[in-house]
Amino acid sequence: MEMEMEANGLESNEIEKRKVGIMRVRVESEDPSAKDLDDFMIRRFLRARDLDIDKASALLLKYLSWRRAFMPNGSISESQIPNELAQKKLFMQGHDKKGRPIMVVFSAKHIPYEGNLEEFKRYVVYCLEKICASMPRGEEKFIAIADIEGWGFTNSDIRAYLAALSILQDCYPERLGKLFLVHVPYVFMTAWKVVYPFIDSKTKKKYGKGIIFVENKNIRSILLGDIDESQLPDVYGGKLPLVPIQDS
Repeated sequence: MEMEMEANGLESNEIEKRKVGIMRVRVESEDPSAKDLDDFMIRRFLRARDLDIDKASALLLKYLSWRRAFMPNGSISESQIPNELAQKKLFMQGHDKKGRPIMVVFSAKHIPYEGNLEEFKRYVVYCLEKICASMPRGEEKFIAIADIEGWGFTNSDIRAYLAALSILQDCYPERLGKLFLVHVPYVFMTAWKVVYPFIDSKTKKKYGKGIIFVENKNIRSILLGDIDESQLPDVYGGKLPLVPIQDS
């Protein structure tokens, strides 16, 4: 049985490898800038569309066009997101037991303001670029802890949540390895019910495994299942101080 599973795994890897090669030729023929992409990136887009070369190629070409328009200089500078950084709502430090970097988001620190959506999108991209750049060689995913303690309707920002979800799914597919939601107040579920239908079907299949609502009494024990105490943020009983994303 074990040998059969190994054989199936090897066959699956060969299929992926062959499809990555086909997809590379197709995408490069339409957008020469794709020559700079490594196979891992092409594979992530391919996996995001269940190995469908047509759909994955369309998604990747759309991403390349978006990136040129959204980041003409190749990155987002801190001077472009001063209001978002001032809210000090996102932190990045440590790695889980698989070597994936850890992001911690405090939802109650997000305060919507007039005209914030475009800056918020830039902030999301800044954070994703930074955490992806921090990944050790061979790692492609990160994990996130979304702390919803104190969240209320003054923090509710459905347009921003949907924008962040769209950027994550369409521009950084297969990057989020696991999401823990902690200190979740009942009122937050009204916003979750609005956002949930927009989560792609592949991510929804991870519900309970990749997206985990954690009861307050179990927060430390559940997080320790994935994160060593030396890497766990101190606010959850670990030993690592929180570091704002801009200082990490």
